[in-house]
Amino acid sequence: MTVLIVFATVEGQTEKIARFISGVAKNAGFNTKLINTDEMPGHVSIDDVVKVVLLAPVHERRHPESFEAFVASNRDTLRKRKSLVLSIGLKAAFASGREEARDYLNEMLMRTGFEPSATALVAGAVKPENYGYFEREILKHVVLLGRKIDPQDGVREFTDWDELTSIVIDFLGGTGRANRL
Repeated sequence: MTVLIVFATVEGQTEKIARFISGVAKNAGFNTKLINTDEMPGHVSIDDVVKVVLLAPVHERRHPESFEAFVASNRDTLRKRKSLVLSIGLKAAFASGREEARDYLNEMLMRTGFEPSATALVAGAVKPENYGYFEREILKHVVLLGRKIDPQDGVREFTDWDELTSIVIDFLGGTGRANRL
């Protein structure tokens, strides 16, 4: 039984999460196939796939174009499998931002026309070495507004690895916990 893990990444945190999910799935007895939508070969066969995890980061209110294009162009095939969509972003790290993070996810699902079996929001990371001056200022004064987190302090992960493990295990086992997040 194979779990297909399809992801896009901008700063590397989503790829780290995808590889972590692969490890969780392997520990649960599944084979895994990882696909980065930015490095995808032409056609991907999913004949042997029983479940699909799709994950991508939110930057400037949107998920990466390559990810949305993959989901939209494969939605009919993906609908035939149990699927989990994870939206990765800093807004998901804070209670005050979760509604907005949920909106980004819902907007992406509407644009792609895909209705997954389950969804969840996952907190991302701050990786200031990837940011220019303007990105750091937006991060500080908009995304992290009022929080005592300084991007100058270096990389800061907000991903809750234990919660993510629970979401993935529940999805693989079929309890559906992810939809409730």
